[in-house]
Amino acid sequence: MRTIISLDDELHRRAKSYAAEHGTTLTALVEEALRARLAERRGKRRPPVQLPTFKGEGMQSGLSLDKMGTIYDRMDGLR
Repeated sequence: MRTIISLDDELHRRAKSYAAEHGTTLTALVEEALRARLAERRGKRRPPVQLPTFKGEGMQSGLSLDKMGTIYDRMDGLR
């Protein structure tokens, strides 16, 4: 598959030089790096996050999760 990626100029120069020194192509180097990065994540799971819970009476009147602007305004003291 053919795709276009944008690289920092210095990173591109260093990667191209590294690939040439090791007798490979920039494409092969990028593929190798991506495979290695994706493989290191495989099998690693983050521990479950424990979220705090609070007792209360629910949402304040006039607030709606469908209209987040009302919540931000209330937080900023505008309403």
